[in-house]
Amino acid sequence: MRSGELAAAAGVSPDTLRHYEKSGLLPTPKRLPNGYRAYPPETLDQVRLIQRGLAIGFSLSELCLFLEARRAGSPPCGKVHALAAERLAELERRIEELSRFRDDFRRILDDWSARLAGTPRGTPARLLESLTSLPAASEAGALRGMRFVNPRRKENKS
Repeated sequence: MRSGELAAAAGVSPDTLRHYEKSGLLPTPKRLPNGYRAYPPETLDQVRLIQRGLAIGFSLSELCLFLEARRAGSPPCGKVHALAAERLAELERRIEELSRFRDDFRRILDDWSARLAGTPRGTPARLLESLTSLPAASEAGALRGMRFVNPRRKENKS
């Protein structure tokens, strides 16, 4: 299977395959007489494994360590499980933070709705200024360090 075929079948770019190869995630493929890479069919499963590992939160370097250990005959199952458990705990913590942020944000928006309803048209409701007088619980809680990312702003894409 040539790199373009493998990339298309796996849903990645040929550059991604080369990166995986350089990183040690994929073994160096044979070269055809014309210089093209020729991957064995089982490489598709390896690329899918890498992609799914990335999707659940493993880094490329972690996956590389796991795969190197496996190739050396030392199954990394315990390490894989322990790291996955850490990532799940981290995800659950983040979900809790986001839930508190959502609740605080909802209270702010409810407050702003009430302020707007009670403010005559053309008079400033001072919504942004109200952020400086948030209750101590919100300041110490989920709002601290949180930042809403506006998907329409280009500078958020870094």
